[in-house]
Amino acid sequence: MKTHGKISSEMEVEVPASQAWDLYGTLKLIDVVVPDLFKEIKILEGEGGEGTILDLIFNPGAPFASYEERIHKVDDENMVKEIDVSKGGFLDIGFTLFRICWEVMEKTPSSCITRVSITFDVKEDSVANLSYVSILPFIGMMKATTNYLLKN
Repeated sequence: MKTHGKISSEMEVEVPASQAWDLYGTLKLIDVVVPDLFKEIKILEGEGGEGTILDLIFNPGAPFASYEERIHKVDDENMVKEIDVSKGGFLDIGFTLFRICWEVMEKTPSSCITRVSITFDVKEDSVANLSYVSILPFIGMMKATTNYLLKN
């Protein structure tokens, strides 16, 4: 038996959707979020498209020291990017799926909505570890990205 869940948050950004997607849909996002949220992000394999594997090394105080992510899907037409934790982190504490989905949706020609969703499955005997699931770090990434987009 597994427990399944999904959490999401969205934010309006006063830049064209294509400009926001230029960050969210590529590895450029790393340069924006590394200083605040991560000690380091290493590209282990790939160039940012589907199949790319990243090693995320967190700043002290994070629930995990590091884990690997694999870019599962990059849909430039619909501006959707899905990333799965592929090694360590949540998978070490009973999760069988931990997926982050970034979406950019056009609102007007000069503004968009950015959305982040976390989808997860956790084994029944590890349900207590659901307390590790938080959308807050991803909201922090959206805020950092929004600030970057508005300044550049």
